[in-house]
Formats: sequence, C-alpha cells, structure tokens
Amino acid sequence: MFDSVLIANRGEIALRILRACRDLGLRTIAIHSEADRDLRHVQLADQALCIGPAPAARSYLDIDEILLAAKLTGAEAIHPGYGFLSENARFAAMVESAGITFVGPPAAAIRMMGDKVSAKRAMIAAGVPCVPGPDSALPDDQAAIAAIGDEVGYPLIVKASGGGGGRGMRIVREPAALVSAVQMAREEAGRAFGNPEVYLERFLEFPRHVEIQVLADAHGHAIHLGGRDCSTQRRHQKLIEEAPPPGIDAGAIDAIGRHCAEACIAIGYRGAGTFEFLYENGGFYFIEMNTRVQVEHPVTEEITGIDIVREQLRIAMGEPLQVKQEDVFFSGHAIECRINAEHPFKFTPSPGQVSRFIAPGGPGVRMDTHLYPGYTIPPHYDSLIAKLIAHGPTREIALSRMRRALSETVIVGPDTTIALHQALLDEPGIVAGGFDIHHLERRLAEGYGRQNR
Repeated sequence: MFDSVLIANRGEIALRILRACRDLGLRTIAIHSEADRDLRHVQLADQALCIGPAPAARSYLDIDEILLAAKLTGAEAIHPGYGFLSENARFAAMVESAGITFVGPPAAAIRMMGDKVSAKRAMIAAGVPCVPGPDSALPDDQAAIAAIGDEVGYPLIVKASGGGGGRGMRIVREPAALVSAVQMAREEAGRAFGNPEVYLERFLEFPRHVEIQVLADAHGHAIHLGGRDCSTQRRHQKLIEEAPPPGIDAGAIDAIGRHCAEACIAIGYRGAGTFEFLYENGGFYFIEMNTRVQVEHPVTEEITGIDIVREQLRIAMGEPLQVKQEDVFFSGHAIECRINAEHPFKFTPSPGQVSRFIAPGGPGVRMDTHLYPGYTIPPHYDSLIAKLIAHGPTREIALSRMRRALSETVIVGPDTTIALHQALLDEPGIVAGGFDIHHLERRLAEGYGRQNR
C-alpha cells in the first residue's frame, strides 16, 4: 500500500494520472522541467518540484534526479505515464531498489517485452499467434541470412529487435536486396536504440492494426478489455483510434483477448498493458507489447466503464482485480482523435501561446487535455496537446458526435490538426471502416488534402 504518488510525466497524461490519484485519495507530487512550471497538473498537485531544464534528457529522462525528487518529497510510488521512462526496465528496477513502488509491470517483464525477439519467443510459448518468421535475431553470416529469408518467404520485413516507430525497418521484396537491407536496418537500429540486432518476418501487405487491452494483478488474475483499431496512421504514428474494431467479430476479439490474458499470467505480468497485432484475412499476428498505459486508453474506458489508470494504481497497491472476465461488458462505440500542435496537412510543429481555448461538450463527448487560455506550448516535447473522444451506442452516432465535437473545439494561437481530423472523418474509406494501415498514406500520396496545404 502507498499514500503518495510522484507523477514522472507531463501534459495531458500527467493530469489524467493526478485525477485518478485524487479519486483514490492519494497525495500527488508533480515533477516538472523549467519549461513546464505552468502546467495544469503542476498547479493542482499537492507538491511540485522542478527537476531540471527543458531538454528531456536533463529532466524527464534523468533517472537520478527523479529518484532524488522522490526521496526529498517522500513519494511512496512513481507513475511513469507513457513515453519518457515508462518502458525503461532499468528505471523500473531502480525505483523498486529504492524501496518505492513502480506503477507498472516488473522490470523483468518490461525487459522481456521491450526486446521484440524475446517478446515473440514468449508469445509463441504462450500460444499467442505471431507473424511468420524465426524467434531469433539474424546471424552475421550472409549465406545464413539468405537461407532464413528464403524460409520466411518474400515479401519480408527486416525489423529492429529493440525498437519501433518505423526505425530500423526495411521491406524486402526480392532476395537480391536482403543483405543490404539488413545492413542498413542494423545501422539505423544501432543509432536509434543502441541495439543493432534485427530479425525477419513475413511482410503482410494490407493488414489492420488491432490492439488488445489487458489488466493483470499480482494474484495470478488477468483479464482483457476488448480491442481497439489503430489503423489510421501516418509514418507509423497513430492519428485516430476506435473501439471496438469495426467489422471484426466480437467472438474473435474475445478469443484472442483470452490468449493475451493467459500470456500475462505465464510471463508474470502486472498492471495495464497492450498487445499489438496485425490483422489480415481473419488472422491475428502479434507484433509487440506495450508495457504501459496507451495514449488511446480512453476509448476502451468509454466502452467498458473501467478506469484503466485507477486500476493501474490499485494493482500497484497489491489489490486484486475487482472484475472477472465475465463481468466485463462492452457498450457502444468510441473514437479518439489525437490533436497535435502541428499544421494540419504539412505536419510542421507549431509551439506557442494559446490565446483562446474552448473545449467541446454535449452527450458522449470527452476531452483529455492540459490546455487553458494563456498556456504556452513549449517546443521541446511531443506535440500532442489534446485527445478528443466521442462515444455513442453505434459507430455512426460516435462519428456524428466526433464531427460535432471537432466543430465546437476552439484553439487559437498554434496550428492544430483539428482540420485534418475533420477532413479524415469525411474520407469515404475511413467512414466505412475496416481499412488497412496503409490507407491514409496512399490517400496522401494521391494528393488528399492538397488543396488545404
């Protein structure tokens, strides 16, 4: 048990964590950089402490400073949110070694799932379906690499064992291009992640991106909270997420979800987590697990009524899950639009002061944001400034409510991606649902939105 939580993050997720802590009666401690003194959660926290200058490497990524802040403030637990140190096994281990509760899975689980090769090996052992390909890193011998490529089959994809976000990845369509692709992927992976290991998988041409949300406690219980579709992507970055995934049978989602819950028990997982799959021709293929709360967790909260961040905190306290799998019910449909401080079609960052801000409202509308009039968006961090969520009894009603909510949202000062989302929600493929992860990229290549640039 603990009574105080240090929030090792910033922006909307820090405010979201603070509110969950308040609901549980926990004392909140906000750490912040010099650029973030005026953040909303810093103003609301029971205690706040500046830990360094604006660059993340000297503040939100500085493990020693965060642990010192925890010691000085008497924090009994640390919630890492998402991004920054949330999936850093060394950080989790150091927190626990300091006698502080890490609100997340054990360091060993983070380490295992953070390496895509070991994660794939663990999932195969747990019976979770994976993308065809070996569960080991590639050797150095070129002839052996060629033999593995022939066994996997073309087209295939070279992927970084220790990374994501499209870095260290190469699509290979013919044997002659494999060796050079492996070399380039290794170099990029080494620079980006400090780990040059890569592996091969069969390349799926037109998959959807489907996630399964899980919760697991320290008493051997785990459940799934259904699926999310995150196929609206640009350069491997998600723009819109929805739950449940449209057009996929609920029984199929439940079946793969139960496999994921069983895998959590098998690997000794604890807390909230997300299994990510490629879905093609009725098959689910595991690609990675995110060992933290996801940006898109609100859509799952809306259709289940379960506060995922609150459950993270309860599980970290050692409490058992309050619900069994048969107690999880799904209601309606939810959609989330990520609103960034960027030009809506050029995608150039747009930091600066918010001179006017009006949040939308009405039935089925939720906005998670740290914005307020007069707040200055700094240039040092991710450009996400708000998450707009719409829920309705059907997908059509959720879409209608999202269009209304976008039209009501007023953010004056920086450029935002609101206009992009308005355009996307009128794009026929997205309105129909069930599109693959390359759909938006194809439309942009065709000139979609060019008239607005």
